[in-house]
Amino acid sequence: MTHDHSRPERAPAEGSREVADRMAEAARAWLDSLDPEQRRLGTGPAPGTDGAAEADRTRWYYTPTDHGGLTFAQQRPAQYRQVMRLVASGLSEAGYNTVATVIGLENVLDRVEDFSVLWGRERSRDPNMYYLRVFGEPGGDRPWGWRFGGHHVSLNFLVADGRVAATTPLFMGADPAASPLLGGTTLRPLAAAEDLARTLVRSLSPAAGGRALLLPRPPYDVVAGNSPRIDDRLITRRQLWHPDQMVPDRPDTPHTLLDDDERRAVSLAPPPRGVPAADLDAGQRELLRELLGTYLGRVREEISPLSRYDDPERLDAVHFAWAGSTEPGEAHYYRLHGPRLLIEWTKVHRNANHAHAVWRDPQTDFGGDVLAAHHAAYHVH
Repeated sequence: MTHDHSRPERAPAEGSREVADRMAEAARAWLDSLDPEQRRLGTGPAPGTDGAAEADRTRWYYTPTDHGGLTFAQQRPAQYRQVMRLVASGLSEAGYNTVATVIGLENVLDRVEDFSVLWGRERSRDPNMYYLRVFGEPGGDRPWGWRFGGHHVSLNFLVADGRVAATTPLFMGADPAASPLLGGTTLRPLAAAEDLARTLVRSLSPAAGGRALLLPRPPYDVVAGNSPRIDDRLITRRQLWHPDQMVPDRPDTPHTLLDDDERRAVSLAPPPRGVPAADLDAGQRELLRELLGTYLGRVREEISPLSRYDDPERLDAVHFAWAGSTEPGEAHYYRLHGPRLLIEWTKVHRNANHAHAVWRDPQTDFGGDVLAAHHAAYHVH
């Protein structure tokens, strides 16, 4: 039996509706608590309204820049709590705990940098500089959505026809990726996403490993960057920051810019690069599926696409690729790429102790295909 991998898929309707209802309840409670100025900052037009509004809704960052919306610093503690309730409504318990940890890492990073980073703000490493914006009116059948983000966090959810219809881009990072805790233990919020991938690449045969290896050194960052739509453009560092904000000078960052041949080697243009799961043995396929779970398990089970990879044919189509060293503690990059899927990981900066990990759906990031179908169904003249 063959499958149409390009066909849009949705989570089971009942579970997706329950999650959407919880999201709407949490979003309405937060909105009801806002004063007029807070509401102005914290809301935006309904998804799909017009070009300018959509450009704002699909503008996303993972740097400590202006993500658009209302920050924690601009809210009372009870409102802050409502924000986190909304965040929890879309994420699994593990996903929520990871986001909360990443936010708290801003305090750790401040210490790592000796409380010295100043980028024209009163505090640059600031756990209060996370933004929420709700688009449209929560609840009902009309599309609405929300975006939460700040340094190393970007969550983007769309609800249409009363169901959660899109959950990507979904970005988590960690700086530092590993930091000491009492008793000789280590805090590593994204440990499984790193360790499973390294175990997988080191398990490959020489032939499969040669197919998986894109480059002997990793790219500077995730290749797709913060592009609204995945294509093969080169994302510049300037684009990772709000246009009205200065791009900080980071002399400690290695500028590992790729030459033309290297760019072609890591290109996102089809067909996917790397070794397909169809060429892996049973143990390696299980490692790959566990690795997928560290990304697709960020959201609640009712709205996660992880179960689609129970289908061997769908797993077969996922390609695994690597760049850089396979030794622990050294700079590296990997991706999982296939129909409806792009996952990218990089751990390059701060002596390979700074991780980026993003999950995207090339077909329906921000729910673009869902909005098109909704408007075709409800706005036919």
